[in-house]
Amino acid sequence: MTALLTVRSLTKTYASGQRALQGIDLEIRRGEIFALLGPNGAGKTTLISIVCGLVRASSGTVTVDGHDIVRDWRAARSLIGLVPQELTTDAFETVRATVAFSRGLFGLAGDAAALERVLRSLSLWERRDSKIITLSGGMKRRLLIAKALAHEPRLLFLDEPTAGVDVTLRRELWALVRALRDTGVTVILTTHYIEEAEQMADRVGVIDGGRLVLVEDKAVLMRKLGGKQLTLALQAPLAALPPALAGLPLALAEGGHALVYTYEGAAGGGARGGIAELLLRLGEAGVGFKDLQTSQRSLEDIFVGLVGQAAAPAPASASAPTPAPAASSSAA
Repeated sequence: MTALLTVRSLTKTYASGQRALQGIDLEIRRGEIFALLGPNGAGKTTLISIVCGLVRASSGTVTVDGHDIVRDWRAARSLIGLVPQELTTDAFETVRATVAFSRGLFGLAGDAAALERVLRSLSLWERRDSKIITLSGGMKRRLLIAKALAHEPRLLFLDEPTAGVDVTLRRELWALVRALRDTGVTVILTTHYIEEAEQMADRVGVIDGGRLVLVEDKAVLMRKLGGKQLTLALQAPLAALPPALAGLPLALAEGGHALVYTYEGAAGGGARGGIAELLLRLGEAGVGFKDLQTSQRSLEDIFVGLVGQAAAPAPASASAPTPAPAASSSAA
């Protein structure tokens, strides 16, 4: 699958000295939903802002469908739609007028059929002549997406699309995003809801401290890093692990009333062999159990682990990274 968005060696250092991005390399495939995860201040918004032409990079290149966002900015920008977190439209403007205005900002002539198509796809057609102030929170979220789609972009950025909305509306918006993907729109979303990425994304990227920690297909990521656990409820509590169980990935839990055996999801047959060895050694050690259950790490567990690794201090022998050249703009 060819790349629609290509980012190479992208850096951003604000005038304050803050290094927001450090050597980002990323390719986004056509027709995928890509979830960009990271803690506050990780660089998500800066990356999106550079691609959308709102912030200038310190160094590196970005191309959208082959168009450089600096040298060929008009063509590149026409392919991008951005859905921000907050609605900034005039509250007393109508739905139809604000979406038509967004289309006009890209130099496109009025197209009643295209406008109707966008509004109908977002269940806003019946409210086309309503003032924005009269819309519900869910409809305002849909309106943000309609404005971003008004010029028919091929790459859509969703910045925290479901922040602050209830569970029902969140799931409705998930269905809407999937429907957009099915029409050929490539979607990049940032989110704090790990469930959102787990439910929707084809691939996941984790950014922390301005660096991409990982980019992986979601299914592959879950298979490689989604470690599993086997919890055994013991017949009698243990004060400590018996020496006969030394060397096994075991931990006492529930005040000694349970044993937790951790193994990786990618272990396959090796994992089954490991469990067989565990049960054999439990019998040899005279440790009986009355129940057992398995569980698997979620994407949230993986994310927390990756960010924790990225935040760990570097060894003393590691050389400090060379500072990127400072940009003339200041941090927002």
